[in-house]
Amino acid sequence: MPITPFHFGPGAAIHAVAPRHVSFLAFCAANVLIDIEPLYYMLTGQYPLHRFFHTYIGASIIMLATALIFFAALKLASRFSLPDLLQWQSLSARAIWLGAGIGSCSHIVFDSVMHADITPLFPFSETNVLYQLVSLRKLHLFCVYSAILGLAILGIRQWIKARHAG
Repeated sequence: MPITPFHFGPGAAIHAVAPRHVSFLAFCAANVLIDIEPLYYMLTGQYPLHRFFHTYIGASIIMLATALIFFAALKLASRFSLPDLLQWQSLSARAIWLGAGIGSCSHIVFDSVMHADITPLFPFSETNVLYQLVSLRKLHLFCVYSAILGLAILGIRQWIKARHAG
């Protein structure tokens, strides 16, 4: 299933550990952009589903595209009165780049473990040494536990902040 929320779990944990340095929004955006590729191939009945953008070279292009989209949106926000949901307008360039980069690369790692049709090192190699490195169950549990950990850390941070403010 493309655009799975499982990918977001590790992003939540990484963002929770370094909230000013890694954008969770850019992390998620990169993951969604990568999964437009298999969604398209699913809808058109073409196989394999995971192609160019599910390689590290393709993921690097997605990272660049994600960052450029964020920078363009920030430029528009400075000219027009765009809503600042989740404080995206205060993201630093570093947080955007790191979020997009970690999101893109982690997506390839996780999908490489899950899907036989991925060749992450293409055009240098057509092998996928990560395929079934761990079971699908363990991979999903890792993603879910990462999300829980990230939410717990963020919740504790908010609780501490509220206690010191009041």
